[in-house]
Amino acid sequence: MSQSETNCLCGAVKITAEDVNPKFTVCHCQSCRSWGGAPFFAVQCGTKVKIHGEDHVKQYESSAWASRGFCKECGTHLFFKFKQSGEYNMPVGLFPNLAGLEMDMQYFSDARPSYYCFKNETKEMTTAEIMAHFASAL
Repeated sequence: MSQSETNCLCGAVKITAEDVNPKFTVCHCQSCRSWGGAPFFAVQCGTKVKIHGEDHVKQYESSAWASRGFCKECGTHLFFKFKQSGEYNMPVGLFPNLAGLEMDMQYFSDARPSYYCFKNETKEMTTAEIMAHFASAL
């Protein structure tokens, strides 16, 4: 885990994440694909996240267990935040200098469209497994 600093495209929002895990996840759910036009590649950043320029951040409650944040000025996707734990997942692309990146997990693997695939060997969780996992968080 390493500390990283980043900002949105316009610079209105600056983020410092103390515990960025370079083992990133990929989410294939319809919400993630609709949000960004592709699967969501995310690094886990835990709860030690400082956001400067919060007045420029809009949050959208995208599910019963999480919200998504983006910059109101430039639209940069900033985070997926779990309501119960307060943990952040952030787009891997926000941290261009993160060392040791490795695709570790694919969520909603059964929802992955047939028009793309990854050759990486990763752990995978299906929709049923994800729903069972988050049932306790509701």
